[in-house]
Amino acid sequence: MLATENSILIVIDVQDRLVRVMHRRESLVENLRRLIGGAVVLDIPTIVTEQDPEKLGATIPEISSLLENVCPIHKSSFSCCKTEAFTEELGRMKRGQIIIAGVEAHVCVYQTVVDLIHEGYEVHIVTDCTSSRTADNRNLAIERMRDEGVKLTGTEMALFELLKIARGERFRKISRLVK
Repeated sequence: MLATENSILIVIDVQDRLVRVMHRRESLVENLRRLIGGAVVLDIPTIVTEQDPEKLGATIPEISSLLENVCPIHKSSFSCCKTEAFTEELGRMKRGQIIIAGVEAHVCVYQTVVDLIHEGYEVHIVTDCTSSRTADNRNLAIERMRDEGVKLTGTEMALFELLKIARGERFRKISRLVK
């Protein structure tokens, strides 16, 4: 089970030129907003990456506005784990559960997930917050990640699993986010 004190959220490459061509773009962005909003409520640290931002643009405003204190890590490798700034930040956090969301599922997300699993992390992919340009590529990536040992989850499932109880201010805030 996911635990707030042991989890990190990683948001991979949710950038302007990529997001605009993603399969089910509108629901992807809405679910990402819910997930990130929930991470903020639950005090879960977040890492954001950007693939070659000079070519693909910055993280979309709908997402970056929720993470004003998070500085994106720029990368050129597909796997986030091949970027020193990313691995250093991940190491500083000293947490073992990784919650992953982003694009593209069959490229950067997939390669990052495989590397994280091989490094011994427990990785959870939020399937409704992960996409590719085509449904086929997204679905293939989810299957391959599952074969590698990733745990599948959804936005609401992850947030309520982290929350654990149905009372208090955090519960009210999360409930408002998902409705």
